[in-house]
Amino acid sequence: MARQPNSDLSRIMVPLCGEFYMQGDTMSKKYITTICLISVGIFLSALIPFALAWDVGLGADDWWIDYPDQSPLAGSPVDHPRWLLQALEDGPVLAYVHRECNYCAPQQVAVDAALGEFGREYAYYDIKGDGSDARAADLLLYDPNGGSSSVPLTVILTLVPGPNGDVQVGWHSSEEITGEEWLRSYMEDGLRYHEENSGSWSQ
Repeated sequence: MARQPNSDLSRIMVPLCGEFYMQGDTMSKKYITTICLISVGIFLSALIPFALAWDVGLGADDWWIDYPDQSPLAGSPVDHPRWLLQALEDGPVLAYVHRECNYCAPQQVAVDAALGEFGREYAYYDIKGDGSDARAADLLLYDPNGGSSSVPLTVILTLVPGPNGDVQVGWHSSEEITGEEWLRSYMEDGLRYHEENSGSWSQ
């Protein structure tokens, strides 16, 4: 939920614009009105934090703490691998399990594009799903439907507020070709969640 703008600033800006308006002639009043509206909009936009797109819950689109409703393990806790918990100390995590195949190629394009925007803020793990990387087995924990071998598997981990007010690991994943817009949305959310909650997290 977006936070309310600072009302003190509104009380300053509105009278100030009104004072200039009253002193201007007919033509200048149009310019004063436009400038004031733009200025107020800039100030307010700077004061309203980014509204998170996705809630924490068990629904299909939520950030999950436990296994989501569609999983055979719905409601059960996740035993996160240690190496991912260590990575979360520094920022959110993107892990992508795939093979060098035509089916995975469009998701690779989406991952590369999203990393172009968020790559500096995310720990990224590019993991082959052909058996050559043991970490792929760890990431099967995050299959949203409880599968055992699906690729591509895209996993995003961050830190979210838990039901009791404590900070917990939040995650979302997909074994579909999600496209760039979906991935950017969750990665931006993941970054904001981590920024808001990392200071209160203890493993």
